Amino acid sequence: MAEHRQETGAAGEEGSAAGEPLPTRIGQAVILHRGGDREEARNRLARLWEEAAEDGDPFHRCAIAHYLAGAQDDPAAGLEWGRRALAAARAPAGDRAAVRALLPSLHLSLAAAHAGLGDHTAARHELARARGAVRELPDDAYGVGVRAAIGDLARWLADAAGPPAQSP
Repeated sequence: MAEHRQETGAAGEEGSAAGEPLPTRIGQAVILHRGGDREEARNRLARLWEEAAEDGDPFHRCAIAHYLAGAQDDPAAGLEWGRRALAAARAPAGDRAAVRALLPSLHLSLAAAHAGLGDHTAARHELARARGAVRELPDDAYGVGVRAAIGDLARWLADAAGPPAQSP
């Protein structure tokens, strides 16, 4: 969607405000995605992923991969980016509290990707992990939203394939 695109920045990156901090540029890409411009969001997030590889900040890499997972049209690609997000979350460095806050959403994203691929057993496994991790979230808007999304996917899985399997 052309109306969402900005002029080429000083560094030659379309849509990037030259010199903006990485979290700001991640947020700009997310806004594009939520506004319906999935392709441009994916393009920007992919460039940010490459940039964050140099930076090495696990939280930034985790967030970028998580948003890339959600911006994919193909569930298999979404699953791969979800796995990258989880791998970044497991890195020993960075803001561990911020990464822990993302864990329920990361596992929920993996569960949704597995469900989209028809692997309900793997979806239930990740959903159980999301439920375990969500206990640490406060009852703020984010926590309530993640809990609601977990419940929605659990109901969908129950309707799609009968009663949930026992989690390991």
